Amino acid sequence: MKSRLLTRPWLVLAALAIGLAAINLTLAQPQQGPKEGASPRQDPNNPRDGQIVEKRGESSFAPVRVTESFDSIYDKMVKEKDAVMAKQRKLLEERYDISNRPARDGTKFSDRDKPIQEGIRVKLPEGVGSWEELAAMSPDEIRVKDLFPKGFLPLPHVNHPEGGMVFPEMEIKEIKKQEGRDLSRFDLDFDIPEHFLPAFPPPIYLTTRPDLGDVSQGKLVTQQNFFELFDGILTPKQLDGLRLLLTPFPQQQFNATNDRRSKNPSLGVACFDCHANGHTDAAFHLVGDIRPQEFRRRIDTPSLRGVNVQRLFGSQRALRTVEDFTEFEQRAAYFDGDPVIGLKKGINILERGHQVHNMAEFQELLDFPPAPQLDIFGKLIPEQASEAELRGQALFFGKARCGECHPAPHYTDGTMHDLKVARFFEPRMINGRVADREGPIKTFPLRGIKDSPPYLHDGRLLTLEDTIEFFNLIVGTRLTKEEKADLLAFLKTL
Repeated sequence: MKSRLLTRPWLVLAALAIGLAAINLTLAQPQQGPKEGASPRQDPNNPRDGQIVEKRGESSFAPVRVTESFDSIYDKMVKEKDAVMAKQRKLLEERYDISNRPARDGTKFSDRDKPIQEGIRVKLPEGVGSWEELAAMSPDEIRVKDLFPKGFLPLPHVNHPEGGMVFPEMEIKEIKKQEGRDLSRFDLDFDIPEHFLPAFPPPIYLTTRPDLGDVSQGKLVTQQNFFELFDGILTPKQLDGLRLLLTPFPQQQFNATNDRRSKNPSLGVACFDCHANGHTDAAFHLVGDIRPQEFRRRIDTPSLRGVNVQRLFGSQRALRTVEDFTEFEQRAAYFDGDPVIGLKKGINILERGHQVHNMAEFQELLDFPPAPQLDIFGKLIPEQASEAELRGQALFFGKARCGECHPAPHYTDGTMHDLKVARFFEPRMINGRVADREGPIKTFPLRGIKDSPPYLHDGRLLTLEDTIEFFNLIVGTRLTKEEKADLLAFLKTL
């Protein structure tokens, strides 16, 4: 028997019309993102409770044509700046104790008079009596009771929907003094207090001339002084590479277009504006290789010290050499991962066989700071170590399990690991940043670790003590207070 639909074509047309109407009605529904600070709606296609549904319909590309005038953009953002900064300040104060408390044991940054900060600065959740009590709970219990410390959650950009490079005041002042360039933004400022940041300017150690110690002579190396500091120490190729690393080129927020975020048209930024003296000044921005905007991660500038022993680069570690990374930065990362915008704002395409090679050759000379207590295998020399430091080393390679990802002598395994931090909390929106599963992150070297605060890839951990508590909870090692103190003593020797 033939189907009625086949014998009555009008039924087919009616069914088709009803289906199309249903599709149009579905598409017309507004796409609601997760509410700020609240548990988002569940994705019925994902078994995990609270999974945030990615927004659809947002292009991977930034708008090329900006119709609003610069004066209009400037006036609006200047008016909004106080509210933007107040919101981020509130977030930091809810998460951390941000007071200035130098280390009582006198620990300072390498070759600098600035003391490191001490103490656990992440605040315990209300109702939890101690970090040991929290560490005794299972991830599920912490998640269900919403007891994961706020300071352990991803740290958003100062203005996450806006994003872009942000420099600390100390760097801004020195570059303006030496070169007349202004790295300040009219729409926002740096957020983390300066006492938590690395010593500035940081020392420079070279693998080729360890006999010289700090070759920076206590100065921030710029185009104004690099030749006098390094002539006779570097080869001509290395000098040229350093020159290029100090040369400013247009970047997303610092350029000559009307959608820049500097008050005046800008020459741009240099590699060593973020990697001050080949180390870090804790400048940050958002990774360029994730979309949409709320899923992009804040990234704290990593140190270039010891880059010669590393073979994974970029926020997703898709780059295999420092040459790849150097070339990629100015082709795409400078423009939030959008080379189309780079064409508009002034993309700088480096020549691989000469410019990129020379830049990489200098970067590969940057050494870790001296560690006189370590032997040729990167372990403590017993006669030169305290009992606490030796106990800390035993914990590092034993119960604390740090050495599984951070083996000596460089204290990195050169790969990536997924810490699965999202086991401990329900996904949520934090000041425009989606906090959810992040996937694998690079194992950074721990040599000279006390010189590189804040910690983790987004700078969410302000001190070494915070970092110990974070990994004690995430890894589940349940260290005692005494064991944490010993581990801290060992980390300071690296």
